[in-house]
Amino acid sequence: MKSLDLILRKAKLRSGEVRDIGIKDGKIVEISGKIKKRSDKEINVDERLTTPAFVNLHVHLDKSLIGDAVGGNVDTCEGGIRRTWEYKKRYTVQEIKKRANQVVDLAVVYGCTRIRAFADVDTIGGLNPVKALLEIKKERANHVDLQVVAFPQEGILKDEGTEDLLYQAMELGADVVGGIPWIEFGDDQKRHVDIVFDIAKRFGADIHMLVDDTDDPTSRTLEYFAYKAIKKKYFGRVSASHAGALAAYDNSHAARVIQMVRDAEMTIVSNPHISLMLNGRRDVGLIRRGITRVKEFLEAGVNVATAQDDVNDPYYPFGKMDQLEVGFLMAHVAQLGTPAELEKVYDMITLNGAKAMRYQDYGLQAGKTADIVIIDADNIKDAFRFQPVRLYVIKNGKIIAASTSKKKIIKI
Repeated sequence: MKSLDLILRKAKLRSGEVRDIGIKDGKIVEISGKIKKRSDKEINVDERLTTPAFVNLHVHLDKSLIGDAVGGNVDTCEGGIRRTWEYKKRYTVQEIKKRANQVVDLAVVYGCTRIRAFADVDTIGGLNPVKALLEIKKERANHVDLQVVAFPQEGILKDEGTEDLLYQAMELGADVVGGIPWIEFGDDQKRHVDIVFDIAKRFGADIHMLVDDTDDPTSRTLEYFAYKAIKKKYFGRVSASHAGALAAYDNSHAARVIQMVRDAEMTIVSNPHISLMLNGRRDVGLIRRGITRVKEFLEAGVNVATAQDDVNDPYYPFGKMDQLEVGFLMAHVAQLGTPAELEKVYDMITLNGAKAMRYQDYGLQAGKTADIVIIDADNIKDAFRFQPVRLYVIKNGKIIAASTSKKKIIKI
């Protein structure tokens, strides 16, 4: 019999079924109770949880690990933007790569092999962040699939010259057009969205914007973003992060916006760690959680993901690129604790992120790319509960990280 490149024996799937998984030429070729073929490389998974590797749909790799250098965490998003200015003036491609590669290493160790990384595009740091992340995308292709977002952190109209830089960033090879319309003034918020769609249309690119990351109940950029996506028929190609102001809307209006988001086939990305840290800071007594209406989006059938937004930068002092930690926080802050809800949370760090990135090759089925994480847990509840070691991380059918530490939880 023709040998396989790798066989995972006795892998426990999310369903609880125990199966062998056969891998050849980077693809999953067979999942069955007992694979009869042999391989020179076989792993006895010993009924440990085996799932597709994690997806991180929103992280600022270019700003990661500068938190201490710029004086630590601040208490507002706007404060974080200002605090980076002096540091960004000194950006070099190599310096950004050095920091960002450390964060990619963390992601790999914790079982994340697909990342959408935001790179600031502005008149302060220029195109160095985009150039750095594009080099990492190429150099680390054996470890992660990286989508680079050309992101106008300082605004497009506020920071004159950024629109031209965004076109240049896309010409360099950025994958996704980013946006942050809510920080603009007045009607410039809509103009910001319009410009992003114009650029995306020019390059045939998807869009990922940060919208309404504020406690202000009058902030309305998610609504216009969804409206524009529907009008431009950009269905399934748009993602929106944060949308915190939606939680402060009148319930009737919020329901209409959620309907628009669903009709646009938009993905909502809620990042609980940063929302808990920054939003609701001015509240007294009853302090809001800061996240968007996650449960209502889920009930409406909207694709919802969650991600590690920041790693030790001015916005957030922690962060280790562990999607199980991110999901653990989401389960708490969105109050998703039933067995069915925990399944949805696990989807948020796997399948839903891959859907937003439009990866057709993702999943634990025959014919899909063998991007797999094996976790020292019996099930996803225990994975979230203990956030245990990732025993093996597999990318394109090859083992890229492994741990010899293994400790089953003793059940009484």
